[in-house]
Amino acid sequence: MYRIIEVGCGGMGNPWVQNAIARGDCEIVALVDIVIEHALEYKEKYKLNCPVFDHIDKALAVVKADILFDTTTPDAHHEIRTKGLKAGMVVLGEKPLAASMDEGYDILKVADEMKINHAVMQNRRYLNSMKKMKDIVSNKELGDVGLLTAQFFIGAHFGGFRDLMDNVLILDMAVHTFDQARFVLGDSDPVSVYCHEFNLPGSWYKGNASAICVFEFSKGEVFVYSGSWSAEGMSTSWNADWRMVCEKGSVTCDGDSPPIIEKVKVQDGFFSQLEKENTAFNYDGRAGHEGCFDEMFDCIAKGEKCQTDCTDNIKTMSMVFGAIVSAKTGKKVMLG
Repeated sequence: MYRIIEVGCGGMGNPWVQNAIARGDCEIVALVDIVIEHALEYKEKYKLNCPVFDHIDKALAVVKADILFDTTTPDAHHEIRTKGLKAGMVVLGEKPLAASMDEGYDILKVADEMKINHAVMQNRRYLNSMKKMKDIVSNKELGDVGLLTAQFFIGAHFGGFRDLMDNVLILDMAVHTFDQARFVLGDSDPVSVYCHEFNLPGSWYKGNASAICVFEFSKGEVFVYSGSWSAEGMSTSWNADWRMVCEKGSVTCDGDSPPIIEKVKVQDGFFSQLEKENTAFNYDGRAGHEGCFDEMFDCIAKGEKCQTDCTDNIKTMSMVFGAIVSAKTGKKVMLG
């Protein structure tokens, strides 16, 4: 039975507790939130028989656990995760890994010193649509990828901390799309970024909630991201709208449905003769948040690092913070 401390009892924490309870091999042994009323609400809502605390230090002084769930706001991630690792617990946490690259590297250092794994919830890797896109890249059906684009446009009225965040789109949402791009492109790594960040007229966010980014990857692919969290009307999927241009054809995907392929049948004349193919999903595992959750626990049982381990996720963080630096300086930023 895995003993779990849940830190952060807001909206993001609910699916973590729900999945843990549903597994049958997990026990929530403590709830922590700086607003203790939130922890008490969780305790009542989920019928939990555990103590509640308003600080991680108080919980660690009293409760022994195997796993720490961190679903706090990004500015708290470094403190919570390093303390959990130093207490000898496997740490599973919401994205982003940390609120800065320095904090991210420090988390990696502590995880390495303690020889304990820390995995990040990058649930959009586990979408059937993204797995199918990755398959198309891996099997070279259309040859090499030259261009990958993602468009994300949603008018999201959250209220609360997001309305006040700097770089809110890039740090809190584009991190998902950047990680999806890394997943789809496989073993090609991001090497540079140019980013223009801005606010649309009428934006209700204090920080910039719109951005356009151009990334270069190590195998020559270019990834272009354009998005906004204050775009009213004509919304895309939360999983973005994708296009991939390859040597022998192109792929489109609305983020939710199976990708559509249009490949060259005959290259003769002004326009090539093309053939359209509707793909189908072929995965029987759970998707999204649940899929990531399942892999996290499978890897804990096997003593392995999962694909969203902090040692890999730091590359997604380099895209996020590289884009922020580029937006501030107006210059192309090399990643590494």
